[in-house]
Amino acid sequence: MEIPFYNADKKVLEAADEAMRMCREYLERTDDITEYNQLKMLRAFQNARVSESCFTASTGYGYGDRGREALDAVFAEVFDMEDALVRHNFASGTHTLTVALFGVLRPGDTMISVTGTPYDTLQGVIGIGGESSGSLREFGINYEQTELLENGRVDIETMKQRIKPDTKMVYIQRSRGYSLRPTLLAKDIKEIADTAHSLAPDCIVMLDNCYGEFVEKVTPGQIGVDLMAGSLIKNPGGGIAPTGGYIAGKRKLVEACSYRLTTPGTGKEIGCTLGNNRELFMGAFSAPHVTGEAVKTAIFTSALYELLGYKVTPRYNEERGDIIQAVLLGSEKKLISFCRGVQMASPIDSFVTPEPWDMPGYDSKVIMAAGAFTLGSSIELSADAPLREPCAVWMQGSLNFHTGRLASILAAASIDGSD
Repeated sequence: MEIPFYNADKKVLEAADEAMRMCREYLERTDDITEYNQLKMLRAFQNARVSESCFTASTGYGYGDRGREALDAVFAEVFDMEDALVRHNFASGTHTLTVALFGVLRPGDTMISVTGTPYDTLQGVIGIGGESSGSLREFGINYEQTELLENGRVDIETMKQRIKPDTKMVYIQRSRGYSLRPTLLAKDIKEIADTAHSLAPDCIVMLDNCYGEFVEKVTPGQIGVDLMAGSLIKNPGGGIAPTGGYIAGKRKLVEACSYRLTTPGTGKEIGCTLGNNRELFMGAFSAPHVTGEAVKTAIFTSALYELLGYKVTPRYNEERGDIIQAVLLGSEKKLISFCRGVQMASPIDSFVTPEPWDMPGYDSKVIMAAGAFTLGSSIELSADAPLREPCAVWMQGSLNFHTGRLASILAAASIDGSD
């Protein structure tokens, strides 16, 4: 392999050639999924009758904003849900999840997480591990969790023991967060949802779908999920949406969430869009293709680093439920070198040297590489790692496979040069 404009160690380039041979079949499989989801997105745009008028900015209360309503319809259709709430003023994925949780849970309700402890930033929302002003716990909402099995899978048998007929919510985190457990596939989510509904027919099966959109052909709405949420600076924003989030699910649940976002009684009827609709529509339309490019970057990275002698999860030939690739590098020095190599392949701030820092919401120093057009955009090329055992780095995103592959190669060369 020759890389125009960039230099890398011969050993790394030879491994990159072999990695491409190893994973070509799986790259083609990803293209098939991408095409399916891209055409589904096109059809959703057409069915929602998206037009130039949908991009017009609304101000004030935002009454009658056609673009806002059409965007909700697009998201509802592509996720096979009854309704959706897509807004630029969701500040983050955690904020979106928080609105959903507070929207449907009431004092005395019980929420059970069946995927162990949720992602770091959501723990304060729930009230886990200490006092957090305004948490679910402070509002009298009960929280329980079931631990994962040793292989990282959901413990269905324990679920059956813990879920009661009056359990209000069964909560699922699809992606792994800063852990090495497998990301949930659609078939795993279906088993959880079927089990939950068989034990508590009226319970809400809620899914944190961050990083999982458009990775498979099957959607959460087809497999029993009642409510889900995600961030627009991850997969569904296509690298174009500058901020925002979405909630999708059963109509009555989305309505309840809208009352939490605005006010009871007004819900989805208000909320001006301030000219953001065009970017949100463009991002949504690009999302299936961009997600496919990110998945291909992850597959190649997995194959390359396996050849270089590192443990990776998932492996290049395994089914994927999200865009994240974890590589166990074995030392803090290699974590830092990897992230610096990724930064060198970024279009923005390629000259910056990432350093570990105390990031709000995390219990250890974190190093992050992200030369992104949108700050914090995880669908754009990024890599991050908490400086703690097992010294693994999590890489995700890439607007296109070409630069994503380069980042993996330059990161490998950076690690090799640090030894």
